[in-house]
Amino acid sequence: MNKISVFDTEELVSVAAADFIVDLCSKSIESSGKFTIALSGGSTPDKLFVLLANPPYNKAIDWKNTFIFWGDERYLPESDANNNSHQSKKLLLNNVPVPAENIFVVPVKMTPSKAAVHYEQTLKLFFKNQHPAFDLILLGMGDNGHTASLFPHSSILKEKTALVKEVFVKEVEMYRISFTASLINHAKNILFLVTGKKKAPMLHTVLEGKKEIEKYPAQMIKAEAGNHLYWFIDKDAAKKLKK
Repeated sequence: MNKISVFDTEELVSVAAADFIVDLCSKSIESSGKFTIALSGGSTPDKLFVLLANPPYNKAIDWKNTFIFWGDERYLPESDANNNSHQSKKLLLNNVPVPAENIFVVPVKMTPSKAAVHYEQTLKLFFKNQHPAFDLILLGMGDNGHTASLFPHSSILKEKTALVKEVFVKEVEMYRISFTASLINHAKNILFLVTGKKKAPMLHTVLEGKKEIEKYPAQMIKAEAGNHLYWFIDKDAAKKLKK
């Protein structure tokens, strides 16, 4: 079930997401002793990362018991500004007291296929060989309907067994390493952040259009039994929604 919340501005989407993360972090640590989150790339979460790095949010999160992962990564050096972990560190992680051993970046110094296998093993070790169930996975949505690195008509969409997979994305001429849909859908909470009028036509298609997951991979994401799927969107992105 999609739980859709519409906010007046992109800034208010980010504030709502920050509040949501602080609350979920507190509840998760209270119940299990830790909070596991997979961050997203792209520009949409930038404002959220800046908020979390500053008062009052940076003081409200128990960073010592927060564990950071990434839902997908561009196959670029960590020093490259377009590397997702680079951007997350610059805006957020370098500015808060999260222990270095709590940060699990996607390795990019090996081949894409080895990087995917290595990151999957990292997840399995962390979650003690159980099927990884993140407390929260953050996602964005491209105006072509992709999410994480699940791009239209790409090979990763047919992956049935791997939790993490490399994929060559033709439209950007780049390898990416990404969580597969089965891993994302197993998360306890999934939060999409979608803003801007450019996203409005695709958001309408993904949420209210015919289901065509090969063309619109964001439609693959659905909360499994007992888990929750949220969409935090601004008015510009929501313009074409009927509901």
